[in-house]
Amino acid sequence: MKKTIISAAIALAFVPAIASAAPLNALQKLWTYDHSNTGVLGQSSEIVAFDKVTNSLWVAGVAGVDVLNASNGSLIQHINTSIYGSINSVSIHNGLAAFAIENTTDRTQPGVVKLFDTSTRSLASGVNSISVGALPDMLTFSHDGSKLLVANEGTPTNYKGYDPVGSVSIIDMGSRSVSATVNFNSAPTFGSDLRPKSIAGMDFEPEYIAISKDGTKAFVSLQEANGLGVINLTTNEAEKVIGLGSKDFSAPGNEIDPSDRDGRIELRPVAARGLYQPDGIAAYEANGQTYIVLANEGDTREDEADKGRLGGSSDASRLNIAKPDTTPGDVVTFGARSFSIRDQNGNLIFDSGNDLDARAIALGLYDDGRSDDKGVEPEGVELLEINGRTIAFIGLERTLKSAVAVYDITDPTKVSFIDMLVTDSDLAPEGMKGFFHDGHYYLSIANEGTHTTTLYRLAIAAVPEPETYGMLLAGLGVLGFAARRRQRG
Repeated sequence: MKKTIISAAIALAFVPAIASAAPLNALQKLWTYDHSNTGVLGQSSEIVAFDKVTNSLWVAGVAGVDVLNASNGSLIQHINTSIYGSINSVSIHNGLAAFAIENTTDRTQPGVVKLFDTSTRSLASGVNSISVGALPDMLTFSHDGSKLLVANEGTPTNYKGYDPVGSVSIIDMGSRSVSATVNFNSAPTFGSDLRPKSIAGMDFEPEYIAISKDGTKAFVSLQEANGLGVINLTTNEAEKVIGLGSKDFSAPGNEIDPSDRDGRIELRPVAARGLYQPDGIAAYEANGQTYIVLANEGDTREDEADKGRLGGSSDASRLNIAKPDTTPGDVVTFGARSFSIRDQNGNLIFDSGNDLDARAIALGLYDDGRSDDKGVEPEGVELLEINGRTIAFIGLERTLKSAVAVYDITDPTKVSFIDMLVTDSDLAPEGMKGFFHDGHYYLSIANEGTHTTTLYRLAIAAVPEPETYGMLLAGLGVLGFAARRRQRG
């Protein structure tokens, strides 16, 4: 039987200096929908969007979109999208749902965005089909709904064949046409550890898009490249690409468990660097400045041609290493096992260190089988502004139960851990959507591992003074789902 060397108390001793607010209070699980009950072969749960017009959740999951009643979780309708291609994402603004659909026959060919009316749940009137770049993986409306931005990842079928250019399609929603197609290959570069420079045959592949509150900038995670692209939405041009650098796993507060085969779970200093390589990102404002929150998942090329192992007997011997970036005496691996906050120039303002891994260990949620490969694997980010505070939800893809870490990031220089939301019935949160409706805050979570979607309601107390925010969610218990600290069944 595998022995856990590091106890809960010891695990948290490794946590960097992050203040803890009181645990969540009155977070109530309202319902869970199992998408296998839809009865459609291959239907899963990956990306979720909320429609305030009809109070419904739209869940994209490979075979189509399941439209759920947000009040009780019942299935309203399944929308078959396989007739158009393979769906990757859904976004909704003011009663209009946009689907990102890749070409199923050959994903290196252009994909399509389909527009649906959320009231009729049928194709929208007027223009409802817009051709975009190869493999549209994610899409999002601007805050005012005037633009729809699509991240076309452009992943090749194989690296010996055609590699389409990764791009961002900017759709003018007035004319429902592509006003610009932006790629980053000619953009000026800054920062460090920007990977395409060291990998032949790979260009920038947009993964996720966040738009600034004022609508003037779009920030694009270039995950495999370990970069952040910036688009000027006034000119619709690529402004720059920022190399996100790397994280020193030998530094205090950054310790990791590097091995899945040593029979122990132990965070320790390791002579290796981790590339940040964010997946989901989000943008918010604090003190009049724009900040970007990044889930530093890490990723290899799809063919894993850049992945290897050192071998031998060192602490880093089992790590999946980035072969083109690793040199003798300088081991580089994938992912930072954390979430970060950066300013709009890419400067690192905050990083959670090993807090996510340490807290998962303390709660018995850590999967040691992933120690050699990105740890808890932070996947997605969702932000909610609650009573003047900005709350970040960080989805962890590789824990033993579905886990979402919750932090107060109102001041990016003084981040506070609030709690870890854990549910027994769900696994591998992929997409999250927070929203305010009928006087309540909600968080919906699409769980890829169990093909389930779960909705929670957050009951928040009266607004305290900022210096007493620790009392904001004080005394919270959890209703209807497994407790985080007490581990109730």
